[in-house]
Amino acid sequence: MSDFIPFEQPDLPYDFNALEPVISAEIMELHYTKHHKGYVTNLNGAMEKFLEAKEKEDLEKMAALLSAINFNGGGNINHTIFWTNLAPEGKGGGGKPKGDLAKAIDAKFGSFEKFVEHFNTKTGAIQGSGWGWLGYCSACKEIKFETCANQDALSTKGLVPLLGIDVWEHAYYLQYKNVRADYLKNIWRIVNWDNVAERYANAKK
Repeated sequence: MSDFIPFEQPDLPYDFNALEPVISAEIMELHYTKHHKGYVTNLNGAMEKFLEAKEKEDLEKMAALLSAINFNGGGNINHTIFWTNLAPEGKGGGGKPKGDLAKAIDAKFGSFEKFVEHFNTKTGAIQGSGWGWLGYCSACKEIKFETCANQDALSTKGLVPLLGIDVWEHAYYLQYKNVRADYLKNIWRIVNWDNVAERYANAKK
């Protein structure tokens, strides 16, 4: 079998308590060390089995493993972006976007405030688990809002991810209980707009 280099969980760019009071240290530790780590572990296991099946030309087994690869691979992709999309309040997190990103948001949604309202309304309405995303459409050369179910990656909808907000219950329930709206209202205090702007600039290249 060809050598498989396992995917690695990236380091968290801040301490578990750095996003308090918006996201508690307890949530962050569980989210990162249990949930995200679990996606990486399960992705590597599924990939190893997939490559073994590929060598044996076992198409049925390969097809059966695609669901696990999609789910766990998406979970790793989404969380890797999510951690960098956030920063401690007042230390890179919060405020409003600037420059080209701000202009793009105003042009698409009317204003930053209308963008946040649209984002929160649509993301808050996701049934079950999923993500709200601001993405860039390379074909139409504009930003778009989209939701994804479960751990589906935004790339499956033809968009480059810029900003993703996790609304799986494990992302907020210990602190916000069943009031997802409060979590969505508060999370803008820790959005790292410099990171989002950098992703936007790279997506347009």
